[in-house]
Amino acid sequence: MRSTLRQLRGSRRRSRRNAPRAVRRSSTAQPSRQELGYGAGYEDGKRAGIESFETLFDGTSIIIPTYNQAKYLKACVESIGEHTDLPYEIIIVDNGSTDETAEYLKEIGSQVRYRILADNHGFAGAVNMGLMMAKGTTLLLLNNDTLVTDNWLDNMLACLNSETKIGMVGPVTNYISGDQQIDVPYTDIIDMHEFARRNNESNPARWIRTDRLTGFCLLFRRELLEKVGYLDEGFEVGNFEDDDYNIRVRLLGYSMVIAKDSFIHHFGSVSMKATGQQFESINERNMRFYMGKWGNPHELVHHVNEWRASHEEQSSSTPRPGGLTDFYPDHVFVKGVGETVYWLDNGKRRPLSGNTMLPVVRLSQLDMKRYPIGEPIEANDPGIWNAQSGAAGTLAANGDGIRYWVAAGTKRRIVTQDAAERWGLDRRHMQRFSDAQLSSLQDGLPIIAPVVLHQSL
Repeated sequence: MRSTLRQLRGSRRRSRRNAPRAVRRSSTAQPSRQELGYGAGYEDGKRAGIESFETLFDGTSIIIPTYNQAKYLKACVESIGEHTDLPYEIIIVDNGSTDETAEYLKEIGSQVRYRILADNHGFAGAVNMGLMMAKGTTLLLLNNDTLVTDNWLDNMLACLNSETKIGMVGPVTNYISGDQQIDVPYTDIIDMHEFARRNNESNPARWIRTDRLTGFCLLFRRELLEKVGYLDEGFEVGNFEDDDYNIRVRLLGYSMVIAKDSFIHHFGSVSMKATGQQFESINERNMRFYMGKWGNPHELVHHVNEWRASHEEQSSSTPRPGGLTDFYPDHVFVKGVGETVYWLDNGKRRPLSGNTMLPVVRLSQLDMKRYPIGEPIEANDPGIWNAQSGAAGTLAANGDGIRYWVAAGTKRRIVTQDAAERWGLDRRHMQRFSDAQLSSLQDGLPIIAPVVLHQSL
């Protein structure tokens, strides 16, 4: 491995920014024409950047979260440059590394876009920051301890773009959990590339449907991000955030595919292994968070697919036209990145005047955009008090303790206690319903817990 890294370093194309030299002058001197021109050019560039902020490019944003392990990051970046011919940008988010990672990012300058964080925000936090920075029409999450190979991205994109119902695509590798791991014959990185060249011959017959893709390398369209949202930062440090994202993708009716004609090398959980004895406690904590959020997620997905097949005109194999907000309740308080609190009412967000004692849930800007803005509403409005008291909706429970939100003749199962608490529904007035009463109501989509989100640009 060391010899290979030296070879990669030797072939690296270095790029440095040329900083303008400062011009010394007295405090009473008038700005020179050069300084005036430089200032005007800077303002023009700043204005153009703001105006084009939401402009996308037809290519792939490769987002790499990293924490220490600079030598792996260097090799990963260099492998992308050597084996990727399609349009792409590299976005690196450094989680407060204490090694030479920051110096390396500053050294390679314009070859990548990067953000150096002061603290470790975990895998989900760093990825979300990268997603917010990304400008590509397709998005790819990539571990820093990987080496990509010939045709890796070409074949994954071919798979993703073959059907609109495909939500995410992942490659195969030598080291990972689940069905994406394959047996490999090589023991040296040089031999690895020869094996990858033979493996990575485009072949749609080798695209395999799956219920789980691991987060070491995930490819999806921007459209999926806008519907599913960001990674859940309730999963601290790392682990299970990819499983969580898988469930949300499947709830919207998208399928996931392993592109076996795309192989990349994975050194294997380098950042997580660096946590040492903390690894087990991190994994245990995140597993509890996952189960508390979803309960039995695979049963939930099956239930939603059945609901869609019987309630919607479109086929159950077609992705939902809406987004994950379809699984959020009405009559709750939410806010985005600003201070304005909104009351969700019949699919609209109404700006609130006054204060509320109920929880206010932070939603991402992607979620907020799905709700058109309605008329402002006062905190003492009867509509709010009716909802809280049960006049506009009821928290119902059957004999087994399963809870539902009942409104307008429709019952929506509240998936877990965590979902009830996060939305503040556990504070609402609750009534006992018989099985017969519940059976007389129409079924609506279940209510799931919102994503924990701390990041914003």
